[in-house]
Amino acid sequence: MAQTRLPSAGFSITIRIGVVADASAIGRLTTCVGEAGAIVTALDVVDSDPTTVIVDLTCDTADANHADQVVKALEALDGVDVRKVSDRTFLLHLGGKIEVTPKVALRNRDELSRAYTPGVARVCLAIAENPADARRLTIKRNTVAVVTDGSAVLGLGNLGPAASLPVMEGKAALFKRFGGVDAWPVVLDTQDTDEIVRIVQAIAPAYGGINLEDIAAPRCFEIEERLRELLDIPVFHDDQHGTAICVLAALTNALRVVGKRMEDVRVVVSGAGAAGTAIMKLLLRQGVGDIIAYDRPGVLHAGLKDLPPAWQWLVENTNRSGYQGDLSGALRGADVFIGVSAPNLLSGDDIAAMADDAIVFALANPDPEVDPREARKHAAVVATGRSDQPNQINNVLAFPGVFRGMLDAHAEEFTEEMAIAAAQAIADVVGEDKINPTVIVPSVFDSRVAVAVAAAVRAAAQASAAIAAVDTSTP
Repeated sequence: MAQTRLPSAGFSITIRIGVVADASAIGRLTTCVGEAGAIVTALDVVDSDPTTVIVDLTCDTADANHADQVVKALEALDGVDVRKVSDRTFLLHLGGKIEVTPKVALRNRDELSRAYTPGVARVCLAIAENPADARRLTIKRNTVAVVTDGSAVLGLGNLGPAASLPVMEGKAALFKRFGGVDAWPVVLDTQDTDEIVRIVQAIAPAYGGINLEDIAAPRCFEIEERLRELLDIPVFHDDQHGTAICVLAALTNALRVVGKRMEDVRVVVSGAGAAGTAIMKLLLRQGVGDIIAYDRPGVLHAGLKDLPPAWQWLVENTNRSGYQGDLSGALRGADVFIGVSAPNLLSGDDIAAMADDAIVFALANPDPEVDPREARKHAAVVATGRSDQPNQINNVLAFPGVFRGMLDAHAEEFTEEMAIAAAQAIADVVGEDKINPTVIVPSVFDSRVAVAVAAAVRAAAQASAAIAAVDTSTP
């Protein structure tokens, strides 16, 4: 069976199967699944009698159609009765993935009187007299709003607010798991920029930070910029800054592996949307040699007219040679490829045309811009956004620690200095003595990551506050 996409846990299924009880039965099941291009991850016997064995076979497939093909292949075996197929991803989402849990006991009238009326009135009056006490006496000190309009959900496009909710729930769960931050989905049934800005401004008093998520470019740029001007809490668009932080961290270590310097490399970036633009700006801030940006109109260059402001900025600050060809041509002799765009844009031959010791970050998810197996034949370091491949570049390395640090520092804004500090912290967690072509970023489950990022961001925030205090006190 031809299978081009890679199986993943995102399309994991459990199949309950009745099979004739003979010595080869289980082996025939696993062989069939393997030949169908899936990966068996578990097989459990749940019941049996003298003639039949009931097993639950769990396997990773590539997509829904592939899962159906695997089931049909099993059904075609003699002596096999497929009784039930469960999609493990849908089972995990039943009823949602997060909940609110009180931090205080409410066991009697005494506790109720202090947590609610009449005792709570004293706390309200204290905050009314000194609004800054809201950070100390309410959930504001540790709570983030995860805000979306559903216009750019993952790589799926404009799905709207309801369909975006599973992603926002997941984001909130990651905030809590990795950063100890309480986050809550705020999905908005509008894609009007002015209305989004006004709604977020109106709800901001309850939160210590705003995480913008899955809002399409170029609207996301304006929304973030305006909210930063209006609010006294950090506004962080994770699709932009979280991705840029993780890419900078990964590239820092990848360059260490191949022995190249940031200022000497030429980078080609496919995708000049929210993530790509933020990546390029941060790399330029770090002194990268040159960047060529590619998007739907082709390579961005000075000859293009009527560009949106974000692309016009890129035209003015990248592609110093004025290259005007296609993506494959841009890659010839390039040191680094970073893809945040669409699947299957490149072949192994394109990677082979890059410079010696090339670095490839193919981050389109779930299917990268180039098959990582082909890329590894020619590139020295290959990374993707997938959890089933080495060097997964995942925003969860950044945003929990970034917000933990900003909340702890009572930061009023997110800055480029914080981004660079966070990237350096992520890179350093690996350690120069541990990095190699398949380990350029730490595991997302490495407990040191969020702690290190939070400390770096907190220090950057405190340094910025100290500079600001000197500036305001200087006549």
